[in-house]
Amino acid sequence: MKKKILTAILAATMSMVMAACGAGADNAATQTQEASQQTEQTAATEEQKAEATTESTEPKILKTAASFAYPSLDVHKEYYGWYTSIYGISEALFKMDENSSVVSCLAKDAVADGNTWTITLNDGVAFSNGNPLTAEMVVKNLKRAAEVNSRFEYLADFTIEAVDDKTLTITTPDVYPTMKNDLATPELGMIDLDATTDFDNAPVCTGPFVIETFVPEGDVTVAKNANYWGGDVKLDGAVFYYMQEDDPKLLAMQSGEIDCYNSVSSAALEVYNAEPDKYNVVSIPGARLQFYILNEDRLDDAVREAINLTVDKDKIAAYLSGTVSPAVGPFGTKTAYGKVTVPAVDTAKAKELLEADGYELGSDGFYAKGGKKLSIDIAYYAARSLDTLALLIQEQLKEIGVDSTLSVYEDPDSTYIANSDFDLALYCSIADKSGDPLYFIESTLSEGGYYDCGGFSDDHCQELIDQLKFETDTAKRAQLANEIVQIAIDDNAFGYVGLFNNTTVLRKGVSGFAENIPFDFYGVSAETDIQ
Repeated sequence: MKKKILTAILAATMSMVMAACGAGADNAATQTQEASQQTEQTAATEEQKAEATTESTEPKILKTAASFAYPSLDVHKEYYGWYTSIYGISEALFKMDENSSVVSCLAKDAVADGNTWTITLNDGVAFSNGNPLTAEMVVKNLKRAAEVNSRFEYLADFTIEAVDDKTLTITTPDVYPTMKNDLATPELGMIDLDATTDFDNAPVCTGPFVIETFVPEGDVTVAKNANYWGGDVKLDGAVFYYMQEDDPKLLAMQSGEIDCYNSVSSAALEVYNAEPDKYNVVSIPGARLQFYILNEDRLDDAVREAINLTVDKDKIAAYLSGTVSPAVGPFGTKTAYGKVTVPAVDTAKAKELLEADGYELGSDGFYAKGGKKLSIDIAYYAARSLDTLALLIQEQLKEIGVDSTLSVYEDPDSTYIANSDFDLALYCSIADKSGDPLYFIESTLSEGGYYDCGGFSDDHCQELIDQLKFETDTAKRAQLANEIVQIAIDDNAFGYVGLFNNTTVLRKGVSGFAENIPFDFYGVSAETDIQ
């Protein structure tokens, strides 16, 4: 009996011991699992911290496409200064803003007193090597530009002198109201002439970036200027891939190889607009104008007016799918000197004018007078969409019964612009060169101007142009410009068709690639950023 009781006690004791051992094992397993999970969580947290640290320390390099590439970085030669400005390497004394106004850059201000301009430099301006920009160095730069670039030879006629380290004067033979506009031209960017040993490949300038690698007529890489006088530079660098064709740019943007570019084609624009969650498209009227000259020596008043009442700029802009904006005059309507008016399209009135002028509509659907069909010779060159423009104008004229022929030339300047052999001459050029109307007005409407090839002549208009040359009051200059252009519009001497849009596409998070500035010569700046 005792044996049976002892056996039972031992069995119970063993059960309790085994139960206790089992509970300990379970607890140990649970603790091990919890420790493992905590280790995994700690590791994940450390990995996230490492990734965040890597992301925060990874260089911000903007990748973009450039439509043109040049053999040199010499700021003062040819138009190379446009691209050293786009690359963020060089800066001029002044710059243009989004409203086509001249604003301070390296210089604080420029004040005119009669024939003498006094220019004061901003405080602390320095080259990328740390050397200060002095007034004497500015004088040397302006004189060099006059020597190496024929478009700035006129500077040699000015007396340019340094007054002190931060002040210089420019004295001109006559009153020169557009000095600040001229000094905003990117080809007048500042170079450290004493320190630069290779002007073509490594100019020392003042911009927020410096050249890292330069392939003549190829790709360009820039790095942050650690000594930038203008403050913090948000990017660490940028790469400009030379891509002339539109399709490679589109493919590179879609694949993520580039972050932004400008001069977007109409076909690519449709793609980007269809994906607003991925791309930001900014399109603003630029300064490059599509226009035509009507030859007054070959077309009478009624025919010229009929043509201008027929050419539908809105339909042309719509056909070109957002790459141009309909023009009113040669300058953007936001400018003070872009306040002119043109008659609305009125094809019925156009026909009335032709019929009042003796033209009769023939059985072939075209107007003729005295047995001679009215046929307009449209001269153009196949660039800047002028080939498309020629076809569209031809079709619009046909709809009112005016026949036309198309004459294409490789070089308009040495052919129809030089010899006036046209009825309607298409052309494209920058109208608003640097925030002032004189350049284009003088080129097209002044007697003997470069584009004075259509027979336009108006004594009052010429008087106003002569006033504009020397008028120093900005508001009065705008008023004169509007009056001058309106005379040409009312005379039906020209047709202002479209202002090319500056269209920029940016990947979401990219900003500050000069997308809101209507000029072609700006790109990266200290404010360009990638979020």
